[in-house]
Amino acid sequence: MQDVLTIVLAGGMGSRLSPLTDDRAKPAVPFGGKYRIIDFTLTNCLHSGLRQILVLTQYKSHSLHKHIRDGWSIFNPELKEFITVVPPQMRKGGKWYEGTADAIYHNMWLLSRNDAKHVVVLSGDHIYRMDYAAMVEEHKQTGAKLTVACMDVPRDEASAFGVMATNAELQVTAFAEKPADPAAMPTDPRRSLVSMGIYVFDMETLQQALEDDAELDSSSHDFGKDIIPKLIDSQGVYAYNFGQDKGRVARDCYWRDVGTIDSFYETNMDLLEPVPPMNLYQENWGIRTYEPQLPPARTVPSATGNEGIFINSIIANGVVNSGGSVHHSILSSNVRINDGATIADSILFGEVTVGENCQLANCIVDKHVVIPAGTVIGLNPSQDAERFHISDKGIVVVPEGYVFLD
Repeated sequence: MQDVLTIVLAGGMGSRLSPLTDDRAKPAVPFGGKYRIIDFTLTNCLHSGLRQILVLTQYKSHSLHKHIRDGWSIFNPELKEFITVVPPQMRKGGKWYEGTADAIYHNMWLLSRNDAKHVVVLSGDHIYRMDYAAMVEEHKQTGAKLTVACMDVPRDEASAFGVMATNAELQVTAFAEKPADPAAMPTDPRRSLVSMGIYVFDMETLQQALEDDAELDSSSHDFGKDIIPKLIDSQGVYAYNFGQDKGRVARDCYWRDVGTIDSFYETNMDLLEPVPPMNLYQENWGIRTYEPQLPPARTVPSATGNEGIFINSIIANGVVNSGGSVHHSILSSNVRINDGATIADSILFGEVTVGENCQLANCIVDKHVVIPAGTVIGLNPSQDAERFHISDKGIVVVPEGYVFLD
């Protein structure tokens, strides 16, 4: 779609996902054994025909830049296709981005240089599959100035989102950002309609809204808190129902914000369900990523004769299991598991070595960690709390490069 410019907001600090985000941007956090979180948004763009993409970065973005360079340099600039990473330019008074809307306002010069009539604004840190082309087409058909992708959730969970109210034509009549008492849907008092943070703007509408917002000292310069409520009062704002019978993946209604350790862990574990709520093996919507050339994963009998075992797990290339047992876990590339080690309900990022007779359960181990023989993680909360971060639901997180003391 040559008349559409896509902007992916990928500069978030992701502090609630610490320590996984202590040294990387949230969209660059590994996911599902071989992907990065941002791969899901960029894959949606690829399959939706959105081929003019600006990725706005900010916080500790080196690994994110490298990943996009290595895995996403696939478009042809001679056909006016591009994925361009845009670090902060300091064009507006030398400040960092102060909100989602402010990030785009700082890059208004890029919008003014583009001939697109419509702008798709996306977050780079959600896990989902969506055909944006169907949403753009509905935006054009309704004549909306702004279209907001929405989904319905249980009302008792809706206070974590921006909550929409609409009329029969799906025109938005009211919007409240994270209300204490979310409005119910007219068709079901137990559910609320919430924003997914996915927007389609008319170019002129977006430019004018950002200019007006930038002049307000009282604004937090955020789409949900500031831009959308003002446009509801003065422009045509419509809701687009996620998962309706439109687009290539109309019935894939899975969407997750992996903004906390627990939500990140649970979303990974969803991939291990007998019938996963989001199928990574869907042939017409494969998730693209960058992965180095590595040998296949394998099991190796240990010196004591133990066989390496994998049960209901996701195993990336380069993994070698020499006499260990892995159950209901996700292992990224180049993980090494030694004799007698047991791993259950856990996520191991790349380049992790698990020593002999270790016991790991309910944990996330970040990259480049060597776990000494006999170490126990995830089975003794008081002991784990002395060394590691533990989530609200008891998931133990071993940070990147952690060195175990003797």
